[in-house]
Amino acid sequence: MAHEKNHDFHILNPSILPFASALGGMTMLGGMVLYMHDMGPWLGLIGLAMVLYVMYAWWAQVIVEANEGDHTPVVMIGLRYGVIMFIMSEIMFFVAWFWNFFKHALYPAGPNYPAVDGPWPPVGIETFDPWHLPLMNTLILLCSGAAATWAHHAIAHDNNNRKDLVNGLILSILLGALFTVFQAYEYSHAQFGFSGNIYGATFFMATGFHGFHVLVGTIFLGVCLVRAINGQMTTEHHLGFEAAAWYWHFVDVVWLFLFAAIYIWGG
Repeated sequence: MAHEKNHDFHILNPSILPFASALGGMTMLGGMVLYMHDMGPWLGLIGLAMVLYVMYAWWAQVIVEANEGDHTPVVMIGLRYGVIMFIMSEIMFFVAWFWNFFKHALYPAGPNYPAVDGPWPPVGIETFDPWHLPLMNTLILLCSGAAATWAHHAIAHDNNNRKDLVNGLILSILLGALFTVFQAYEYSHAQFGFSGNIYGATFFMATGFHGFHVLVGTIFLGVCLVRAINGQMTTEHHLGFEAAAWYWHFVDVVWLFLFAAIYIWGG
């Protein structure tokens, strides 16, 4: 037949979502610029709402495609490549913050800079003890990653063991949420602020963006949990959870570098 599919690729139907994504992103960016010029946050919030809606609608559409059998082995290879490139871009994002931190830590400015380097951390900065709450958060995040690995092994190598899949995801999500709570508690007890010193600005940007990634990863795993409970994952088809597990392990590794560089060495 002329219209019979004779290939393994998935040809997408025309969609307004890419245009809506670009429009929402530009609206959010323009609104943020206007907000910085004291013109109110409303345009930026409208853009943010547009971006969030597109994210929900687009990913929901991908899940529908997966449930309808459109994710052939060839399509899944492309999706895996996409996830890998996304994580690589995230790695470079954090490389920028590490670069900024090490630059100022190795060549700190002081009264006689650049002839003589100043102290690091700057005078008046009381850093966190890395062996108390930061160490506890490190262990929590590593245990969460181990739980995600347990869940992944259950679905990928244990004959569709949905019970362990669900239990592993629940444990991983709870530990991720606990990490976020402890980090918020840590921030509330910081003896330095975001503005007025390079240490505080770099600390909160690096660890804060990581905290945002933990929040995103927790939501990612939560969506996988709902799909697992609904029986939408099998040994052959669980690419969404595989992507979530990769992302979660990336978040774990970034935190290990943050803990070693900023909390231990930089403090």
